Amino acid sequence: MSEAYGGDQGSDRALIGAILRNSKKSEMDDSEFGRDRVCEFGEFGEDENLSNLVKKVEGDSFDLCCMTVKPENVARILPDRITHIKFFPRSSSRIIVAGNKLGDVGFWNLDHRRDGGTEDGIYMYHAHSGSVSGISIHKHCLSKVYTSCNDGFIRSMDAEKEVFDLIYSSKYSICSLSQRSNDAKCLYFGDASGLLNIWDERMGKCSTRKFLHVGRINSIDFNSDNPYTLATSSSDGNVCVWDLRSIDTIKPETLNTISHKESVHSAYFSPSGKCLVSSCFDNKVGIHSGINFEETSMIRHKNQAGIWFAPFRAIWGWDDSHIFIGSTKIGRGVDVISPSQRRTIFTLQSPHVTAIPCTFDAYPYNVGMLAGAISRVQVYLWTMSCGI
Repeated sequence: MSEAYGGDQGSDRALIGAILRNSKKSEMDDSEFGRDRVCEFGEFGEDENLSNLVKKVEGDSFDLCCMTVKPENVARILPDRITHIKFFPRSSSRIIVAGNKLGDVGFWNLDHRRDGGTEDGIYMYHAHSGSVSGISIHKHCLSKVYTSCNDGFIRSMDAEKEVFDLIYSSKYSICSLSQRSNDAKCLYFGDASGLLNIWDERMGKCSTRKFLHVGRINSIDFNSDNPYTLATSSSDGNVCVWDLRSIDTIKPETLNTISHKESVHSAYFSPSGKCLVSSCFDNKVGIHSGINFEETSMIRHKNQAGIWFAPFRAIWGWDDSHIFIGSTKIGRGVDVISPSQRRTIFTLQSPHVTAIPCTFDAYPYNVGMLAGAISRVQVYLWTMSCGI
């Protein structure tokens, strides 16, 4: 890690210490396996079941107008266009991880004053030679941060060993990266040829390799309600829903195939696992439900922001009631789509947001905390300015 770390930023010992403390807390609490929770606003405590989150938001009035960006919640984490952003999945520590076009991986520790870190809590590592295409942090193995890149490499930042381990290399670009919530030992990644790979840490190699698409696999996501159900999106214009148990057959069949007219950037399950949202270059956001997600509604949304912007990827908020995606409207911001109303109901805007945010992650332990990144390397953090 020391070779990859930007030496002019001071020591990264505080960041490593914060990651290891969170990892040890997770390991010590066996009851935490499979259990997470969302905290009250501003509260950070022990984990419970994420289903509590859905009940909380639906049972109260969640005012989108209260989501704001404060000046101190704007940071320049990396020196080039950010492609992916992810929160550490831990309620007691707010750390944002981002990757950019140059292969850099940046960390923003929002609790850096508490953890005794750098003045701004920002740390940067040059981990890859190509654009970062995925970030995965498993809630039961917080000491490892997996990142993939378009040059065909996957690395593990191991805070315990203090190294960036190269765990996989390919002649094809790695385009997507994911893990199942109940399995910290396997990585699932898609490449530019349409191949799904399952890398098993215990074997030190891929246990399964299957062609699922005729184009690059842009996203892989697992259903929180059924970890055997996964969705893949592809440049071939399709979103496919699969049963993981039948993928390793000679000719795997989908549970459902959803067709768009152009390349599909992403497909993500809702927090409850009952819905699926897809984002496509055809300027449509698809909302899918039903037993095998065969019930589809297409909502028109401008998803083409220009060549200097990362593809728009719609994400879910803290329950199934809101979807967030970048907005090309004058004034810049984040469009909020209501799945029940099948339309954009609100746009988050702030004078501190200077360009269109393209990539997002919602912090599941604090309703209203949303991280977004723009093409001009800045990360913005929306928080609640008032109670529910």
